[in-house]
Parts: sequence; C-alpha cells; structure tokens
Amino acid sequence: MRLVASDIDGTILGHDGKISDRTIRAFHACREAGVELVFVTGRPPRWLHPLQDQLGHAGTVICSNGAVVWDLEADKVVSARTLALDAVLEARRIIKALRPSALFAAETLTGFHLEPGFIEIESSEILTEFKPAPLADTLTAEDGVVKFLAIVRDGTADEFLAEVAPAVAHLAASTHSAPTVALLELSLPGVNKAVTLAEYAASLGIGAADVVAFGDMPNDIEMLRWAGDGYAMASGHPEAIRAAGQQAPHFDDDGVAQILEAKLAALGVRLP
Repeated sequence: MRLVASDIDGTILGHDGKISDRTIRAFHACREAGVELVFVTGRPPRWLHPLQDQLGHAGTVICSNGAVVWDLEADKVVSARTLALDAVLEARRIIKALRPSALFAAETLTGFHLEPGFIEIESSEILTEFKPAPLADTLTAEDGVVKFLAIVRDGTADEFLAEVAPAVAHLAASTHSAPTVALLELSLPGVNKAVTLAEYAASLGIGAADVVAFGDMPNDIEMLRWAGDGYAMASGHPEAIRAAGQQAPHFDDDGVAQILEAKLAALGVRLP
C-alpha cells in the first residue's frame, strides 16, 4: 500500500458534512506511515473545504470525475480536460429530445452555470451566488466545461443513464453519483476517475498494484477496477460493489477506516 485514493461523498463524508474521527485518525496514520493520499471526487474544486477543514489535507485532489486535477495548497488548477461548447449544446439537444423535462447545468473552471428550475429550492445558497439562465446564453466558447449535468424529476438515475448514455456517447462520457436523484454527470469522452488517478499515480512512480481505492457509486467503477485493491462501500450502489469485487464495511461503520486500520496493522503501524 503506497497510495490511498478515496472518493468523498458517501465514502468518507456523510449527509451531515462530517468525516468521522476514526476515519480522520486512519488517514493521518497513513500519512505518518509515508502512504500517499489523494482524494478522487465528482465534486468541483469549490466544494473541497471538508478536506481542508476536517482532514487538514493540502495536497492534490482529482475533481469533477477526473476532469480536473486541483492543488489545494496553491488553490489552483494543475490540469483540466474540458468539453467544447458545441458538444455541450448538442448533448443538451439530444437529451432534451429524449426527455423533454430534463434541465441542465455546467461546471466550468471559473464557475457554475445553471438553467432555471435545475435547483428546486429557491433559498439555495447556489441560487444566491449563480443566476439561473439558459446555458446557450451564458456559456461561451472560452468557458472550459469540466462537467455537464442533466436532471429529471421522475425515474431513477440508473434508468436515465441507460436511456441517455448511448445517445451521447460520441459527445460525452456519462455517469452518476447522486443516490436519490436522477442526475447525470457528463464529461469529455475517455475521462473518468481511473484515467486521471492512473496518471497521478504514475507521476509518483506508483503502479496500480500498490493503490488502495475506495468508492460507493457508478462514477467510482473504473477507479475501483483499476486499483490493485479496490473497495466498494457495503452501503454503496450495487454496480460499484460488483465492479470492485471487494467490500469495505458500511459507511455508518467507518468502513474506510476499518480497512485502512487492518492494512496499517499488517505494515506494523499501530493507531493511537
């Protein structure tokens, strides 16, 4: 175990926005033992504060499902893979034809663009920061779209993905990570967590066999398959569990911490 790569939401971070003390201790013990840490998330860079505030992490974070590599300490982008404006608008047209009720948003390197109705709660902090408007009116060719989002209010994310993914595969790679919302996340074809994690690990001279990865949702599948030790949370999506072949205990039982404690113990490291 030379590198630990962990998803954030549903893997180490709960709905209350907290990382458990046990999980924090396990990550600190990994760092003290010389094990590299990298977090691999669907979140955009603007939502990484739990890593800084609770873990004191100041290193690299792979964001937006692999589309962005972010330096937390310097607070700047290291690299990014972006969707062109014409691909975004064409994907929007195709999805809208399939599901007329769909609404859309786009994460860029400089902000968040969302259509009216994309977020239902009018008091949402996002709506006070970003003004809803049609994407065709607010996005420009200079905007680097790192994640294109599509949401419907009926059905499941799995059903929505099955309908949409084949139709837009030539334009974007599709996945999802929201457990209770039919929200799809689209990025540049060929981009996923595994691709960017493999590149990051290689930059450290670390191969897949020495990587332990944790995740819980379909956007983690490629990463869990790539890592030498990929663990899906027992509380995770069935497809992620099947892909990983190994399970960490349930999120509520500090599953990531339990696996890391066992691996550290095998290396002769005792946690306080």
